[in-house]
Amino acid sequence: MKRLLAFIEIILEIWLGICGLMALHYLLLVTSWASFNVPSGSMLPTLQVGDYMLVNKWVMGGRIFNLKDAARKKQFPIYRLPGFSHLKRNDIMVFNAPYPDDTDSLYINPLLYYVKRCIAVPGDTLEIRNGHYQVRGVNEPLGNVRSQKRLERVSAGMLDKSLMEAFPHDSVLGWTIIDFGPLPVPSKGQTVRMDSTQWKLYHSMIAWEQKKRVTREGNDVYLNDSLIRYYQFQENYYFAGGDNMEASHDSRYWGLVPEPFIAGKAVRIWKSVNPYTGKLRWDRFWKEIK
Repeated sequence: MKRLLAFIEIILEIWLGICGLMALHYLLLVTSWASFNVPSGSMLPTLQVGDYMLVNKWVMGGRIFNLKDAARKKQFPIYRLPGFSHLKRNDIMVFNAPYPDDTDSLYINPLLYYVKRCIAVPGDTLEIRNGHYQVRGVNEPLGNVRSQKRLERVSAGMLDKSLMEAFPHDSVLGWTIIDFGPLPVPSKGQTVRMDSTQWKLYHSMIAWEQKKRVTREGNDVYLNDSLIRYYQFQENYYFAGGDNMEASHDSRYWGLVPEPFIAGKAVRIWKSVNPYTGKLRWDRFWKEIK
């Protein structure tokens, strides 16, 4: 009997230890660090397919939300733990795809993540001229300059029309991935005067923030049935761009990323596997991402 009790005590200790390790693991995943793999070549040459990134959640703070509601496309609150810094231009960020259905319907898909470079932060005004990113008042190079130089040499007839047309896909504005903007990137608390142009740029974000329909009649904008002349944003937004600009589905095509969608900042490659051979790429282990 004593032996049985001793055996049961050992089993309980092992079980409690495993539970404790699992709890610590999930706590770190939510609050501190997470691992994401790179599924596409949109961030070449910085990131390669088969890289596994270590993502720092302390930068903005870990997120807490109901995964079941997210999977069912229900509306749900997103809570963010305190962060110790903020995203800067040229940081590489990991975020939930804002428009997972390739429509202008903005919602979180908890199973679909993108990795892109942060090109513009809240309060910036972004333009693309001759394929090059420009932020008013900012002189530092933004994004992958080599890729932008390649894009500069592309004429309108060299790319398929669907690849040239850019957000907000409006024939009057006529923005392309080579000639784009200016696009003001909203910051929390910023107020804009609403008209037909602002509706084109921001209606999806306003609808997501307010959980209401945003429509327009001529130059008038309506929130459900109420006419609105001004709108004050409730969230910060970011412009995300892939380093491989000729083959990246990013903010040039679908618009801005709300801050609650951002999981964190990619900081290091902790493992890299060649997807075609299955061999480890040792030269990429623990490589800093910048």
